[in-house]
Amino acid sequence: MDGLERLPRRPRLYEQIVQQLLAHIRVSGLRPGERLPAERDLARELGVSRASVAQALVALEILGVVSVRHGNGAVIVSLISDQQVADALRAHTNRLPDITEARSALEVKLAALAAERHTDSDMQAIDDALAAMAADVDAGGRGIEGDEEFHAAVTAAGYSPLLARLMREISGLIVETRYESLGQPGRPLQSLAGHRLIAESIRAGDPTAAATAMEAHITLVSDVVMLRD
Repeated sequence: MDGLERLPRRPRLYEQIVQQLLAHIRVSGLRPGERLPAERDLARELGVSRASVAQALVALEILGVVSVRHGNGAVIVSLISDQQVADALRAHTNRLPDITEARSALEVKLAALAAERHTDSDMQAIDDALAAMAADVDAGGRGIEGDEEFHAAVTAAGYSPLLARLMREISGLIVETRYESLGQPGRPLQSLAGHRLIAESIRAGDPTAAATAMEAHITLVSDVVMLRD
């Protein structure tokens, strides 16, 4: 319409915190291998919640700027410009729905196939992944490695070379959603519970229940902060 201009997009809170953290890294002269202050200290200085700070750190982790490990805090991995970060965050946010759609199409079918085709050793691999994730979450971690192992074990148990190849092709994109989802407060426990439902359906040899449980799980992990204003 004549006389009207599109209003500039308002940065989300986690994006504002990301820019503040980048400024802190730059002004403080921090280098790769050095640590950022603790989440609670950052939250106090910025006047925001720890959950918001954690979300910003997840965003920086996805971009490869920091590595966040339980007990070690956020360690700087690489230095990139503010504009590079802004562009990468926008691209990440824009492709999240497509990643979720692809995961749903592939993994729901793989869960059903796993219920029909799994062997005892496949079930053991699934149980081992669940145990690894549970141990990490109980220790205060996010269960990222166990989560990855679980989905890989379900994929293997489906015995579909084509679907497995397609999963490998989007594995790098799935890593982004894994960090983003499991970085949200309370999400690791919710994800673990979803995994257990999937595993029990596969163990019972019920493809319909396995597919339903996987679909519910993918729906849960697709509810990520980066898609919300």
